[in-house]
Amino acid sequence: MPMPPPKASTERRDRQVFHEMGQILRALETEGPQPPQRLAELIGARFWEHDRYERAVALAVADGLVTRTADGRLAAP
Repeated sequence: MPMPPPKASTERRDRQVFHEMGQILRALETEGPQPPQRLAELIGARFWEHDRYERAVALAVADGLVTRTADGRLAAP
């Protein structure tokens, strides 16, 4: 019996977003919890394509790689 196809997804992930998520996680592991704006500065997100930083953060949070603290900072779990 063949395996069922994977569930349809509206999100498209490419290699670049996995790389970006890795940059976010490494920065948080190195520097500790950061406000989103400061994290963007640390990783040079201003040089990324439009909305890539926000997307990478959202996916990292959704995947459990990054958490949001009570005061709104981003942190490695």
